[in-house]
Amino acid sequence: MEAAIYSFSARGAELSKRVRRYLESIGYNVTNKTVSKYAEQSGLEPMLPNHKEACAEDFPRCQALVFIGAVGIAVRTIAPYIKSKETDPAIISLDERANFVIPLLAGHIGGANELARCLAAALGAMPCVTTATDVNELFAVDEWAARNDMILSSLKAAKDFAAALVDGQKVGLYLDKDFKVQGALPKNVELAADLPVGMAVTLNKNLDCFTNTVRLLPRIVHLGIGCRRNTPLENIESLVLPQLESLALDKRSIAGIASVDLKKDEKGLLAFADKYNFPITFYTAQQLNDVHGDFTPSAFVQSIVGVSNVCERSAVLDAQGGRLLLRKTSCNGVTLAVAAEALTLDFSHTGLKNK
Repeated sequence: MEAAIYSFSARGAELSKRVRRYLESIGYNVTNKTVSKYAEQSGLEPMLPNHKEACAEDFPRCQALVFIGAVGIAVRTIAPYIKSKETDPAIISLDERANFVIPLLAGHIGGANELARCLAAALGAMPCVTTATDVNELFAVDEWAARNDMILSSLKAAKDFAAALVDGQKVGLYLDKDFKVQGALPKNVELAADLPVGMAVTLNKNLDCFTNTVRLLPRIVHLGIGCRRNTPLENIESLVLPQLESLALDKRSIAGIASVDLKKDEKGLLAFADKYNFPITFYTAQQLNDVHGDFTPSAFVQSIVGVSNVCERSAVLDAQGGRLLLRKTSCNGVTLAVAAEALTLDFSHTGLKNK
């Protein structure tokens, strides 16, 4: 994760060093910049040619931007670069005496609210969070989805869901039958499908179980793929994409693809992973043989690869022993299997647990 800090005074430059230490402690790579006037004496990088140009460079590459100074400076600086709450980075503003930490943008999906709370605790400051669900101590579906690596089907549906909670209404929760819940549900959220507004944690991208449904698609799907030597990208696409549609799976739910290590230089397979931005993992024949389960055997594949089934075993292994959604299917020299990780939902602060 990448973050940038901007300060505009000598006191702010010194405070920025504390902010940097905290951000680095939670995993950020941090660039710390100040105005040229204070750069040399503080030992920080100068904002060149100015803070607006520095922000133009950092806004698209960073997950968090922290402004130490007046809120107005932050607002005017980021204004030209704001695009979408789905993609904008977390924007935090704090005064140079560390009295208040204010999330300005991407409070839920970008994590600015949570970051503001944590940074305020580290600095001994007061977090100033203004979103309705937070001030009313209600469940924020968009923040929870982002924290737990889930895809929101619709920002409008998420907004309607939040509005129902703020209005004091009960909202429903639907889970796919293989998903489980650990611990208590959030306030006014009920495990029921007979309410007008609700959220569905599901792999089915088309599911509408409430009159107003916000779908949360967990990124837990894994593709196991085998193929003949020199199989082109198009052959892989012609099998995989229709099968995903048949299963009502969103491509954004895919956490990775996997195959046997003999395919690690297979150009078509690598091109497929690159085109759709899927992480790809290659396993040895021994690793695949060690996977427990009932798999479709092939004597031919065993003689060539050293394991009787590549696609099913690699999908299950990549899904950490998860269940098969699609057993071996073949077309044009490509084999495909689809598996999903086991999923237990925890609505406490610690979030989602895969088991």
